[in-house]
Amino acid sequence: MEKRVFKDNNATAGAFAEFLYKKAQSNDSLTIALSGGSTPKALFKILAEEYQAKIDWSKLHFFWGDERMVAPDHEESNFKMTNDLLLSPVGVPSDNIHRVLGENELDKEVERYGALIRDQVKSNNGLPAFDIVMLGMGGDGHTASIFPPDLGLMHAEGVCAAGTNPESGQKRVTLTGPVINNSKHICFLVTGAGKAEKIDEIFNRKGGYKTYPAAHVNPIQGQLTWFMDESANEKLK
Repeated sequence: MEKRVFKDNNATAGAFAEFLYKKAQSNDSLTIALSGGSTPKALFKILAEEYQAKIDWSKLHFFWGDERMVAPDHEESNFKMTNDLLLSPVGVPSDNIHRVLGENELDKEVERYGALIRDQVKSNNGLPAFDIVMLGMGGDGHTASIFPPDLGLMHAEGVCAAGTNPESGQKRVTLTGPVINNSKHICFLVTGAGKAEKIDEIFNRKGGYKTYPAAHVNPIQGQLTWFMDESANEKLK
């Protein structure tokens, strides 16, 4: 487990942008599962402003690690945020954008999106193996849309599952733990002092870490890198 620490949110996002640029330079194609949240928002802006001409966007195929069951033009849609800030500005080909249809019925979309991923992403160990999975971590230790009450989804069968935000009750589609852990490179982007306590518990394997889905992210054969800012790393100094 590699840890990379940067000054603040923008510096963390900038470091991941450079990481993605180098990956794109050294690979003929990349399959990437994206996340939502504040740090990816900064990342997408940096990529659009500084890397539009540097990256061959036709090489990259974009998927989502989780998505809310809302229409693609809804303000809470991860797709909308990514499309507005990155995909549309840099001109990613439409055939390279594989979104969750949040306007669909939940169970049908879980099945449809899982089948789409199996069709579009090369397999290893009997499961799709993304080149890069980008993850965030909530203040409760959740990642993707796997929350502590649904920790079993970290070990669920299938490519996708139905997740539920325990506070709002909002339904979501999420990648399952086995698919996340089957990825070639898993990258957490975590910033802010509000995450420091959970990161301390996860890295030092103490407290309630076993109940946090993020603590169960452990790639089978790939790499795991935590990109974080100084505030999130405060307790690990």
